[in-house]
Amino acid sequence: MDKNEQELREQERQKDLQRLRQLRPIDDDFFRCMFRDNIPLAELVLRIITGKQDLIITACETQKDMKRLAGARSVCLDAYGIDSSNRRYDLEVQKAGGGAEPHRARYYSSVMDIENLDAGQEFDELPETYTIFLTEKDFYGQGEALYPIERINLVTGKAFADGEHILYVNGGYRGDSDLGKLMHDFNCTDADSMNYELMAERTRYLKENPKGVSEMCKIMEDMRDEAAENTLLQAIRNLMETLKLTSDEAMAAMKIPDSDREKYLSRL
Repeated sequence: MDKNEQELREQERQKDLQRLRQLRPIDDDFFRCMFRDNIPLAELVLRIITGKQDLIITACETQKDMKRLAGARSVCLDAYGIDSSNRRYDLEVQKAGGGAEPHRARYYSSVMDIENLDAGQEFDELPETYTIFLTEKDFYGQGEALYPIERINLVTGKAFADGEHILYVNGGYRGDSDLGKLMHDFNCTDADSMNYELMAERTRYLKENPKGVSEMCKIMEDMRDEAAENTLLQAIRNLMETLKLTSDEAMAAMKIPDSDREKYLSRL
């Protein structure tokens, strides 16, 4: 690595450290590290959001890839958890209102269904699922902390009871309830200002502990690389659509090395 490259890397690191100080649990890259393999924290958050105080989380995974159908649009869940009753939870943080569009909630819920029913199983073996969108602002604008979405039979007025639950959590809600305190913590940059020690402890680790800081810097570097790749992919798609080129022709026009083309082809 030459001197200029070292200087550029150090400049990027200093920018990352400055940005790290301003990150909150509701921010995608910080959320990813907050909940990675952190069962106690996932358990705390899901207990408060669902109101199930006896909920026991047995597994928690961030950036969970879901794709069981060839050709179907893949989904990467922000945080995916399983509890002791085999219920499945997808917790998504959404800063932009469009990211919580109802059709997206429908799709994410359906993907969990596909992922959790194998050939030969009966339909009533589908596990109960919770798709949870935690939005930075009040998505429905009614001032409520929580918006549960459930199917009902319009004739009988009774619940459809299919085991699917969709929850919209108002990240802008503040109040004395457990959920209000939790939303305060999700929007905090300072661990000392948080209500829940599990949130504060993890935040201190990621912002103050050298090992945690390194983890966060690596995540931010990966997300920059991912953003750059997404920009390149969009440019390839634009060429294909505008000039009616094949994928190979578009990548050749952009002078993408042959060794990298298979990687991009799989994501087009």
